[in-house]
Amino acid sequence: MDVLEAMKQRKSVRSYQPTPLSAEQIQKVFNSVRMAPSVDNLQPWRFVIVTDEDVKRQLAAASGNQKWIAEAPLIVVACGLLDEAQGMIGGYMSSYPVDVALAMAYLTLAAENEGLGTCWINSFNEEKVRSAVQASEDVKVIALTPLGVPGGDPEPSGRKHLNEIVCYNKCE
Repeated sequence: MDVLEAMKQRKSVRSYQPTPLSAEQIQKVFNSVRMAPSVDNLQPWRFVIVTDEDVKRQLAAASGNQKWIAEAPLIVVACGLLDEAQGMIGGYMSSYPVDVALAMAYLTLAAENEGLGTCWINSFNEEKVRSAVQASEDVKVIALTPLGVPGGDPEPSGRKHLNEIVCYNKCE
């Protein structure tokens, strides 16, 4: 599958089969993540792959009690490493949120290419997530995603028209 096709087909999956993922599937997805761009190619990220059922339940609870998240064979916790990130983007923010978001985008597309589903979870209690995966306070949780074989057909989601998101020469 080419990248454009993966972009068109990717949808947020909220139902997963209990089918375990092979080491090869996981390796393919994360080899793609390694290729994601980051400021100065610092890759200030760590991805925690959670397969432990108890920890998965803790993560679901920390994510607004969205129990379906724990149905997937694994949950990925995407973390930014403050000490490894570049100073300031635009003079006001560290690079790690953007760097990790780019890596997560690669993850979702690589998963789609492997016939796997994801759903970007950004509603969570960071302290509870960090505690569940035993991450130190200098690690920032950016997002979570279940990863697994989709359990059904996800609902299609609409997209804005191109003229609503693109402007030329000035921000209108």
